[in-house]
Amino acid sequence: MSSTLEFKIINKCHASRARAGEITTSHGKFATPVFMPVGTQGSVRAVSPEELVESGVRIILANTYHLYLRPGHRIIEKLGGLHRFMNWSGPILTDSGGFQVYSLSRLRTISEEGVTFQSHLDGSRHFIGPEEAINIQKSLGADIIMTFDECAPYPADYEYIVNSVKLTSLWARKCIESEIDANQALFGIVQGGIYPDLRERSAKELIELGFDGYALGGLSVGEDRATREKVIRETVEFLPEEKPVYLMGVGKPEDIIDGIRLGVDMFDCVMPTRNARNGTLFTSRGKLVIKNARYSDDDRPVDEKCDCYTCSRYSRAYLRHLFMAKELLSYRLNSIHNLYFYSHLMENIRYAILEDKFDDFCKEFFRSYSGPGSD
Repeated sequence: MSSTLEFKIINKCHASRARAGEITTSHGKFATPVFMPVGTQGSVRAVSPEELVESGVRIILANTYHLYLRPGHRIIEKLGGLHRFMNWSGPILTDSGGFQVYSLSRLRTISEEGVTFQSHLDGSRHFIGPEEAINIQKSLGADIIMTFDECAPYPADYEYIVNSVKLTSLWARKCIESEIDANQALFGIVQGGIYPDLRERSAKELIELGFDGYALGGLSVGEDRATREKVIRETVEFLPEEKPVYLMGVGKPEDIIDGIRLGVDMFDCVMPTRNARNGTLFTSRGKLVIKNARYSDDDRPVDEKCDCYTCSRYSRAYLRHLFMAKELLSYRLNSIHNLYFYSHLMENIRYAILEDKFDDFCKEFFRSYSGPGSD
């Protein structure tokens, strides 16, 4: 399998597996480690593509399942593909729909061919298997597409995960045998739950197929931080060093740093925008809950170390007023700030790795980032 994707490692940390690199796709380059905001419906909620670029975002994720149901991948294909449809000129990664189908556990039936499920929108019945997942993503025209996998619940017993790995490998083979556009890269998804031998089996079976990159699936589904770190550490050692590693659905700043230390290059999560809509803002000193009464007359920006559009123009008092009044502008301004925070967190991490100062960066970050209650 060949694609236009290129991954170049520029520097490695001497004290950990952290590395700084660059990925080239048919719609441009982006530096790694990278955080990808989630555009569930072909839109990162509350912000425009232009505002994403201004916030430092270079690649976004879109959801195959949701775009398949509405407006439909054929409509998007007819209108020129997802890039043109949403006016985003940079790289796009699409998930396969496996996680969304997993979240519909009461509305699905799994077989070796794929998954039959009911739409969460209208209850209509649908089927997605590996070939269908690839065809949908092909129609969307994403730069990086994912294999269809069986995302196991947590906790799950050993025998369930054995079958999950079996299905994931079977579907991965069918995905790689499908016809894919030359300008699209295909990533395999490693499953295996919390069982080291099954993670190893899954990783090795996918490596034999030869994907452009490898994702760690089945995490951030309820396990604790220590368990997640253990699984990442045990899995990454089996993955080829020359391929990018993607940790799916992990978005807490501290968890991202843990992942980078363990060798992960790519992350995605709804956390920046979902927290923004709920009034929680990320700062260099931790989370700030803007609805707190103490900010009602606070003339300072959200973060005095931040020069984003929101912080350079608006006070905490004004942002609190908008949030309490349920003004839509609150979602936009809060989201711009959180996306900027994440983009520049990743930029600072990359710089630290390039300068061989990642360990120092981590110590300073955890010293300053005190968590909830920071002001």
